[in-house]
Amino acid sequence: MKQKSKLTGTDDQTGGDFKPRLTINDIARMAEVSKKTVSRVINKSRFVKEETRLRVEAIISEHDYEPDPQARGLAFRRSFLVGMIYDNPNPQYVVNMQQGVLDGLAGTGMELVIRPCDRKSPGYLDDLRGFVERQKLSGVIMPPSVSEDEALVAMLRRVDCPYVRIASIGLDKPDRMVITHDRKGGEQAGKHLAELGHTRIAHISGPASFLSSHERRGGFIDGLASHGLTLAPEFSLQGEYTYASGMTCGRLLLDRVDPPTAIFTGNDEMATGVYNIARELGFSIPGDISVVGFDDSPVAERMWPPLTSVRLPIREMGRVAALTLFHDPLDGDPPAHAFAPHLIQRHSTAPPVKIGPS
Repeated sequence: MKQKSKLTGTDDQTGGDFKPRLTINDIARMAEVSKKTVSRVINKSRFVKEETRLRVEAIISEHDYEPDPQARGLAFRRSFLVGMIYDNPNPQYVVNMQQGVLDGLAGTGMELVIRPCDRKSPGYLDDLRGFVERQKLSGVIMPPSVSEDEALVAMLRRVDCPYVRIASIGLDKPDRMVITHDRKGGEQAGKHLAELGHTRIAHISGPASFLSSHERRGGFIDGLASHGLTLAPEFSLQGEYTYASGMTCGRLLLDRVDPPTAIFTGNDEMATGVYNIARELGFSIPGDISVVGFDDSPVAERMWPPLTSVRLPIREMGRVAALTLFHDPLDGDPPAHAFAPHLIQRHSTAPPVKIGPS
């Protein structure tokens, strides 16, 4: 009976040498990369640096390595689907984010599945777990405000689903985050209006359940304080990041006997509602009332007058989130995952001239 020596690697009957079958772990060790990176090279993923790809391919070729079909099948227990889970009332934000994620996934063979949710509904976590498991997702991207939901994050960890969170501040390990620094943007808005000479300045924030609402408001208060101003309680209203809430809050502010001369809204969608109410009540922009938005969405340039807004590159944020999701730490530095908002001044802001309707 033919037997192979466990120690010498020779055939005991013939003395012939044989080569033990290499594993993916052996290739990874020789190439000084992770097992995940070797798998990506084998499967032609573009989420590998060219230098790394060439090194791994050279070792595979040199050692005539062939992936174990059974092991490879197990590696593909996930689908080629990436989920984007969102709970955001602003449709333009969702569309821009979706386009960015698709940019990041281009050429990878991955497809995007969009899944809205309502975090206030009972059983929503069970619903999302079913979604993740049924689709066998390769990863999940979470824009605000689902990115701030620790219960959802804990569920994804339990089912071993990779994820990336987009949020105003760091909430997780750096390789799981895209940070937007919304507070800095709010501060710029406050400074801008104060520098124009406004003192009666109002703010319409987003929903209390959004961390970005608090960060933008906090930054705005900081910006006013740097010029010796405060946000008066009667000029601080809470909206819902929607056009309708912008109209409602705008009417409450501009219907006052002593209306503000400037309004900073937590996003551009609410700013459009303020525009509509201002015109209805006979206020000119920026003659009677200056308006600043946040996000610098495409609508900001299309409004009349064009809207001064704090720019966050939403599409680019989505693209970076997709790249971050598939980045292997052993492949080098991750993509830059922090964004600094900055104010884009247009024609909706000017020094105060008069108070009240035309």
